[in-house]
Amino acid sequence: MLKNFWNDEAGVIISAELVLVLTICVLGVIVGLSSVVVAVNEELQDTAHAIGVLNQSFSFTGFKGCTKGSGPISWTIGATNLDSVDDCDCNTSCDMIATGTAIPSTGG
Repeated sequence: MLKNFWNDEAGVIISAELVLVLTICVLGVIVGLSSVVVAVNEELQDTAHAIGVLNQSFSFTGFKGCTKGSGPISWTIGATNLDSVDDCDCNTSCDMIATGTAIPSTGG
């Protein structure tokens, strides 16, 4: 029985073809996943750049209510906030592949 098993070559070609096909499939999946990683990273960078160029400056004037006598009864003081330039306000490119070109600032 062991001699018959040792000399039996049925299925050798099929298994060799299967190994070749599976190797090609695994290589294709690796290349495809690396493309997905680059695409997802670029979309996340676009989101980060969009958040970085948001202008957070605001201001509002004060309010004076009705006057009684020489001064107002109620009032509020105005406020202002100026958005200064941060490190990540899209002044430089953060792409995975460095191209050496900077993204121009939009004056945020």
